[in-house]
Amino acid sequence: MNDALRAALAETGHSIESLAGLVGVDRKTVARWLNHDHIPHPRHREAAASALRRPIGDIWPDTSRRREPIWFRPWQEIEREAISLRSYQSTVLPGLLQTEAYARAVLAGADVIARSDVERHLASRLARQSILTREDPPHFTAVVDEAVLRRPVGGRATMHEQVRALISACGAPHVRVHIVPSTVGAYAGLNGPFVIAVGSEHRIAGYLDNQLQGQVVTGAEDIAAMLAAWENVRGEALSHWQSVDLLTEMAKTWN
Repeated sequence: MNDALRAALAETGHSIESLAGLVGVDRKTVARWLNHDHIPHPRHREAAASALRRPIGDIWPDTSRRREPIWFRPWQEIEREAISLRSYQSTVLPGLLQTEAYARAVLAGADVIARSDVERHLASRLARQSILTREDPPHFTAVVDEAVLRRPVGGRATMHEQVRALISACGAPHVRVHIVPSTVGAYAGLNGPFVIAVGSEHRIAGYLDNQLQGQVVTGAEDIAAMLAAWENVRGEALSHWQSVDLLTEMAKTWN
């Protein structure tokens, strides 16, 4: 829990509802901020700190000790605020569903990350996963190309653990995984991975990844193109439970 925020509310006489009204967000958003791992969008941090008459660093000190790359921070803020996330991956599993061993293997295999930085990036990636286990998690839908699950990232033991973890995650009511089978020919996903986020204020943002860094997109035309691509990849994928059946078979092959 964010005890500093809770104390500031008590000392100033503000409630969750009154702070939400001053900042311009809903009550559930402020309630999420009371979770220590949930850091608001910069504009909301500034407005809340002003309303509570506290320095931002007193309420959210972790913002000055961030472990993720600078270029990734805008997307991480969007991800934290999202009420739904739609992720398509063609090369690796979504970071929010990766096991520690799988994530370490992915990061260590990327020559653009110094070995000394692997553990730092790993800690940041694993910390992000808390959004799926918090009290009010976003609806998370992942579409994954079957080839991702056939690639021996980290070796057989790592893949067996990862696939079993995916099956377990699929049991949560807010998580859905769909696999595009290898029998599918050319489809929109071959153009690359992407994520679409819908925020609590129903704003839509997209994220595109590449070898060096990611790009956040919010333009209407770009979002429309990403939504069209999503409809294509989702349409080519198996149903959620068909995908779970396939994952169960895959787990046996990695055992």
